[in-house]
Amino acid sequence: MNDTTTSRLSGQSPFAKRLNGWGLPAPLFLGYLGLLLFMIGDGVESGFIAPYMASNGAGTEIKASYVITVYGVAVMLASWLSGALSDLWGPRRVMMIGLAIWVVFDILFLAVAVGGHNYALMLVFYGIRGFGYPMFAFGFLVWITAVAPVARLGAAVGWFYFAFTGGLPTLGALVASVTNPIMGHYGTLWISVALLLLGGLIAILGVRQRTGFQRLAPPEVKPVQGLMSSVSIAWKKPRVGIGMIVRVINTAPEFGMLVFFPTIFINQIGFGESRWLLLVSVIYGTNIFFNLIFGMLSDRIGWRTTIFWFGAIGCAISIVLLYFVPLAMGADYYWLALLVGALYGATLAGFVPISALLPSLAPEHKGGAMALLNLGAGAAAFVGPAIVSLFLGPAGAAGVVIIFAALYLVAAVLVRFLKLPEETERAIAEDASLQEVAKTTV
Repeated sequence: MNDTTTSRLSGQSPFAKRLNGWGLPAPLFLGYLGLLLFMIGDGVESGFIAPYMASNGAGTEIKASYVITVYGVAVMLASWLSGALSDLWGPRRVMMIGLAIWVVFDILFLAVAVGGHNYALMLVFYGIRGFGYPMFAFGFLVWITAVAPVARLGAAVGWFYFAFTGGLPTLGALVASVTNPIMGHYGTLWISVALLLLGGLIAILGVRQRTGFQRLAPPEVKPVQGLMSSVSIAWKKPRVGIGMIVRVINTAPEFGMLVFFPTIFINQIGFGESRWLLLVSVIYGTNIFFNLIFGMLSDRIGWRTTIFWFGAIGCAISIVLLYFVPLAMGADYYWLALLVGALYGATLAGFVPISALLPSLAPEHKGGAMALLNLGAGAAAFVGPAIVSLFLGPAGAAGVVIIFAALYLVAAVLVRFLKLPEETERAIAEDASLQEVAKTTV
């Protein structure tokens, strides 16, 4: 343990020491709490927004899907910008911009577009709102990767995804299930604004750790240069580019299976809609807790080891079981479907350390690395459904599932190339943060 670490630990309260012992950076605790509330607010609408828009201005669910598609494009672009701009402006300012965008344009969406049943404004306001949550959430993720000791970075990002997925869609959907019968969909959507604003203010005003208040990139890096470097890092640091591909593979099959699995499980296997939805809840509920478990475990056994065995190899096996076991056993063995669903949710969490690994591959360009990581996360939402649309006809459902399993095996091969640089290995040994590493390498 070096002198910096010793001075950092001295004078800590028992509560702060406990948090740090769990791998949650104590100076960022209110940020995690705020993120959870923010994502609950964002997730409130997840179970009903498409049909609600169809009934309140869009006209049909197809036209509502166009609104959500525009929103998705904005999310993907903002996911990239959140990392790049955090390098240039500092994570806290990016979070503030994300919060402001979400609140302002959601109020406009509810008061003007929905209130006036105006489809054109619905496209504009809801679409622009898509820039909000990635800039807030992923801006905070950049802050985490800059501050957390590298030796416990896996646990720190595990806590991030625990809060992120705990809110969207899990607790958000739970809030909606309580408020919808009492206040209706429109009232519930206003509650989501209040929850999200409360969470955003807790995070932005409550976290006083100074690293996130300032730019992370060196002073000589200009704005255009910084934005371009967040793309060019993919070939300047090929391992970061490979890591982005691994991140795409992480959730592309997840998005893809949600396109055609409902029809198969509800109708072909005969579970019905309610039991299919319960299965989905089990998958994501399990995933929430294993995000935390694998985040902590990865700091002990290694990030690459965790991604390889529990993430890539685990998902290759579990997604095959998730499809073929219920299909072979039928509706009478629903408990088996829940079991393999929980297994898939758990193995998805095996990829959590990729958010620690990628910025650690380029500690002097954390924001750029995180920009590519987040771009990969956004791209997965397009790649998965695209694979289904291309191969479902010629290969059938079983063929698509096998393609997804093969992709996970490709990820297993790719992750073997993601060896940490010497300066990051040294930071792990010295219990330093990536920001401290960057100061010695730039």
